[in-house]
Amino acid sequence: MPDSGAVLARKPALDVDKIRKDFPVLSRTINGKPLIYLDNAATTQKPWSVINRRFKFESEEYGTVRRGAYKLSERSTQLYEESRRKVADFLGAASKEEIVFTSGTTQSINLVAYSFGRRFVNAGDEVVISNIEHHANTVPWQVLCEEKGAVLKVIPVNDDGELIMTEYDKLLSKKTRLVAVNHVSNALGTVNPAREIVRKAHAAGAKVLIDGAQSAPHMQIDVRELDCDFYTFSGHKMYGPSGVGGLYGKMEVLETMPPYVTGGDMIVHVTLEKTTYAKPPSRFEAGTPPISQVIGLGTAIDYLNGIGMDKIGEYEHSLLEYGTRLLRDIPGLRIIGTARDKASIISFYLDAAHPHDVVTILDQDGIALRGGHHCAQPTMKRFGVPATARASMSFYNKYEELDALAASIRRTIKIFS
Repeated sequence: MPDSGAVLARKPALDVDKIRKDFPVLSRTINGKPLIYLDNAATTQKPWSVINRRFKFESEEYGTVRRGAYKLSERSTQLYEESRRKVADFLGAASKEEIVFTSGTTQSINLVAYSFGRRFVNAGDEVVISNIEHHANTVPWQVLCEEKGAVLKVIPVNDDGELIMTEYDKLLSKKTRLVAVNHVSNALGTVNPAREIVRKAHAAGAKVLIDGAQSAPHMQIDVRELDCDFYTFSGHKMYGPSGVGGLYGKMEVLETMPPYVTGGDMIVHVTLEKTTYAKPPSRFEAGTPPISQVIGLGTAIDYLNGIGMDKIGEYEHSLLEYGTRLLRDIPGLRIIGTARDKASIISFYLDAAHPHDVVTILDQDGIALRGGHHCAQPTMKRFGVPATARASMSFYNKYEELDALAASIRRTIKIFS
C-alpha cells in the first residue's frame, strides 16, 4: 500500500481538522468505529452554521414570505431574497432574478423540460443528452420527446468515461433545440467540457442546460463565462438543507417560458376569465416556498465562500489523486471512469463481490459509501457492470480515511476469496 506520508508532508490547502469540527456528524462512531463518510456525491453533511441558522429562523423569525405587512413576514422575505442574491453571486449570474428556487436539480430539469420544452420543441426536433447522465437528466427528455414526436440523441463516451466530442459534433444540426448534459458525472466523476459543449450548441442554434448538481459544490462556477442558458443545482449536495435547490436561467430565455406550476404568488392579476403571470423568477415559484431551506442554503453558500472554492477544488483533487493511487493497486479492483479531468469521485468494481455486498461489509468498519447504479443505469450498461461502489470525497475528508478505505476493501476481498 502506498505510504500516505508523501502526501501528508505537503501542507494541505485547508485546515481539515478545524473544518471537521464544524460538522457534528463527523464525530460519530458507527459499529464502534469512527465514521468515515464517503457518500458526498449523494448528499453532504451539514455544518453547525447551517443547522443553527435554520433553528434560529424556525424558532424566532419564521413568517411566510411576500404576503404580509407585519414584521415577521417582512423579515422572512428579506432573508429569502438575500439567499437568492447569494446564489446568484455564487454562480456568477447577472442578477438574482435569474435564480428560480426549486426542490432541487430534478425539479429544475423538469421545469425546463415542461416549460421550455413544451413551448419550443416540436415534432421532428432533436434533444441531445449524453451516455453518462443521471436519470433526472434522461427521463424528462425521453418523456418530452415521446409526447412531442421529437428525437432524443445521445453523445457516446469512450472507455475512460469521456464524451467523444467528434461524435457530438455530428449530432448537432439545425433541428437541435436543446442540449442537456451534466457538468460532472455523478457515477464516474468525469468533468465534461461544458464551455465547448455550449459554444458548439449555440453555433447550431440550440439552447443548453448544464446539470450542475455535482459541480457547484466542488468548483468555482461562472454561468456567464460558461454561457449556458440553464444551470441546475441541489442544496443538499452543497452542505445545505434537502428539499431546496434551484435553476439559473438567462432572463431573456426565462421570459419566453410559461409557468411550470400554477397557483398563488406567480401571478400579477387574476379574474375568472384570464390570468396575467408574474415576471421571472416569481412566475416559476407558485405556492409557499421552502423558506427555511432557502435561508439554510444561503448560509451554506456563506460557509463555502468562507473556505474558498479554489481551495476546496485543490484539496479535493489531491484526495482524488491519492485515493486513485491507493485503489488502483488493489488486485481484483477495477476503477470505472478514468477520465483525464475528474472530480473527487472514484467508482470501482470488485471481481470478488457485488457492490451491495462491498458497501455492507465496509459499513462494519464505519465507512459510508454508495453501492448501486447511482441512478445512471445507461452508464453502468456502457461499462458492462451491474453497479459500482462509489467513494465520493469532500473537503472534510482526510488522507487517512482513504487509507482505511483501501484496507477495508482488501479485507473484503479476502472474505470473498
